[in-house]
Amino acid sequence: MITLAFFFLLRPGEYVDTNSDSTPFTLADVSLYLGDTYLDLTKATDQQLLTATRVTLTFTTQKNGVRGEVIGLCSSGDPLLCPVRAAARRVIYLRTHNAPPGTPLARLFTQASEDITSIKARNITRTIQQAVKSIGISLGFLPSDVTARSLRAAGANALLLADVDPHIIRLIGRWKSDEMLRYLHVQAAPLMEQYAKKMLHGGVYTLLPNAQHLLPSATLVPLH
Repeated sequence: MITLAFFFLLRPGEYVDTNSDSTPFTLADVSLYLGDTYLDLTKATDQQLLTATRVTLTFTTQKNGVRGEVIGLCSSGDPLLCPVRAAARRVIYLRTHNAPPGTPLARLFTQASEDITSIKARNITRTIQQAVKSIGISLGFLPSDVTARSLRAAGANALLLADVDPHIIRLIGRWKSDEMLRYLHVQAAPLMEQYAKKMLHGGVYTLLPNAQHLLPSATLVPLH
């Protein structure tokens, strides 16, 4: 779920059961494709699902999305950190436990029984905070600085650092205002490392003279 949230720039309410008002994506909202061929999630083998090259999520009950809108991504090329592989693994897991189509993607089943356990935002927060603690201060931030909401910002920053047009990022993240700018952190070192040099060279310029600077005021006449 962390992988899906990062790549799809998801809000917590779209991918975990944050509270009674949350409407996360469900099994029925997922579609997997091999090239242009749709894979039937009820009939395809596990191996076929894991060879999918594209995944789409359809907005059905999500509060912040447009009903019927479809967002899709292709494989990242990484066997683990890939939105397609992550979705396929969730589908395989849920159908192994005979989960109905309306089951949220962020659901677990205990080994002792078929009792359902919801993945909460606090579970995601705890997991990524543990990862930050394990990696250390080289990241430039502390475990307390990240929460389940940070994944949306992290995905937006990754796109920005990859030179993706901010307007495209806004479309992918479904931002309807300039709120997106809050997510594009100027603390990202690769983004900012060349700007001082660019400003130094770009700051060498002259201004075109204003007409009032060239002519005495008495000689200024309207042009027709």
